[in-house]
Amino acid sequence: MAQDSKTATHPMPSRRALLKASVLAGTAIALPWQAPEGGAHAQPAAPPRNRTMILSWSGREGRWVDFELWNPYSIGANHQNGPNLIYEPLAYYSAFADKTYMWLAESYKFAPDFKQLTIKTRPGITWSDGAPFSAEDVAFTLNSLRDLGPKVRWGVDVHQAVEKATATDANTVVVDFKIPSPRFFFFMTYKYDIGVYIVPKHIFAGQDFTTFKHFDIAKGWPVTTGPWQVTQATPQQKVFDRRAKWWAAERGLAPLPAVERNIWLPFAGEQQTAQLLITNQLDAGTGMQPATFPTLFRQNPKIITHAGQKSPYGYMDWWPISLYLNNEVKPFDRKEVRWALSNYIDRDQLIDVAYLGACTPSKLPMPQYPPLQPYFDSVKDLLAKHDTNGFDPKKGDALLSGAGFKKDSGGFWADAAGKRVNVDIIGFGGSGPAMGPVLVEMFKRRGIESSLGLPPDFDDRFQKGQYTGSIYGHGGSINEPYATLRLYQGSSIAVPGGHQVNFARWKNAAYDKLVDEMFAVAPDNTRKLVEIFRAAMEIWLPELPDIQLVQNYHRIPMNTTYWKNWPTAENPYVNGAHWHLTFPMVLWNLQPA
Repeated sequence: MAQDSKTATHPMPSRRALLKASVLAGTAIALPWQAPEGGAHAQPAAPPRNRTMILSWSGREGRWVDFELWNPYSIGANHQNGPNLIYEPLAYYSAFADKTYMWLAESYKFAPDFKQLTIKTRPGITWSDGAPFSAEDVAFTLNSLRDLGPKVRWGVDVHQAVEKATATDANTVVVDFKIPSPRFFFFMTYKYDIGVYIVPKHIFAGQDFTTFKHFDIAKGWPVTTGPWQVTQATPQQKVFDRRAKWWAAERGLAPLPAVERNIWLPFAGEQQTAQLLITNQLDAGTGMQPATFPTLFRQNPKIITHAGQKSPYGYMDWWPISLYLNNEVKPFDRKEVRWALSNYIDRDQLIDVAYLGACTPSKLPMPQYPPLQPYFDSVKDLLAKHDTNGFDPKKGDALLSGAGFKKDSGGFWADAAGKRVNVDIIGFGGSGPAMGPVLVEMFKRRGIESSLGLPPDFDDRFQKGQYTGSIYGHGGSINEPYATLRLYQGSSIAVPGGHQVNFARWKNAAYDKLVDEMFAVAPDNTRKLVEIFRAAMEIWLPELPDIQLVQNYHRIPMNTTYWKNWPTAENPYVNGAHWHLTFPMVLWNLQPA
């Protein structure tokens, strides 16, 4: 491990020392299933435990704060917190299987110039209130998003492309585009966190998409075409019961799930989640730190991960993590400062301390999945020149000196007016507590003032640009580079949503033009896409809008006591995250153990 002998005077604490696990007791924890507070509920009799799926995820301070939000377009709503089970898509895509499953749509076809798309929806599907699902719902959703634009998630993307959507009959939607839009159907398709939620016109017409909650259990809201009905929603839990009939099972597209009830509990901390898994009161938890898994496996051998019971205890997610620097906040609007900070980070040490080595560095803000490898290969020489994983403190010092910064009497870098470079970092979830303290220590050793906060309103602050530095990922590409390049376009700044948004708030007109050009290129035209990608990286890499850290690994504990056929490396039919839009595919595949 390379260190500057003048500044590295004491060893970095190990991850084991930072996260020394307390003994996880094997006692049961009382769960609030019979004592709902507020909210609404209309549950039938409880099915047996071996027909019940209990998950832990998200929430805030151990409570669901969005239990009344079932319209995924309303401000503050999040598809990850349950709507992913309610709103079925036109199609699903499994990145692990590299396969598209047509769903509410049975087919689609583009015009030769990609300026028109015809979608055929499946006949005979109804919403849970008995109203027919039809092409009108698809056309209404797209036209509404087009008109709302940046007010709602996906509005900017639809407004950019769609001239109008017309239901020419009950099962045909014709989408006319302003510009060639060859990847639009894939954009609408559910994969990871990306996909357009089709809403029922008969309920949403006349409603304000930004405030309408679509929640009234007495009315059967939210309505759905899927197999799950919300029967309870409180600050303590969200409950989904299986409906008696489901169109997809009747047509042989998927079996009626063996799971009869889903109970979603808000995350209450890693230790309590571990205790619940050990005592079989949870079937799956949110992502955990590597240090926790040996104890889990030892006390409950029925727990597995995507990688079995071996490191890295999960799979490489689509969401590589960076240290975002707000490009609208001085001095982080200067590329010299961003590159200097990057050169102060030892990624190998960061991974060793934060993740016990169970991680890999990220060179670009997209995962190194096989379909994306040609794009990584096309910029090998650029990455050699602009090493996004480079650890070179002397180079960092030279960059700051050349930009007019000097060390003050306290040994910290400051500008000509004496104002110190201060990287105030915010974070959340697992990555913030894991990497944040290590980054702060690394920066301080190089003369950069730094601190870490884990605010409960992280999402709100980050999405509004109310931050200086932030540890966060990239919801972009999985099979070709457009979606990642889109993350840095000026037009996607200050747009609602956690994905396909320019959080770095970096702007470059020449770069924007290249991304617009790529939008019109067919996704299978790899030669042309590589050409544009390289040209975009010739701008992006010298600028380094955010600092590359690590690939994100989903280390999801899955309990096989009651349920089997979880997605794993040996059976990778889809990624296993229950917060992603493809989690319904996991529920179709699970079988009683």
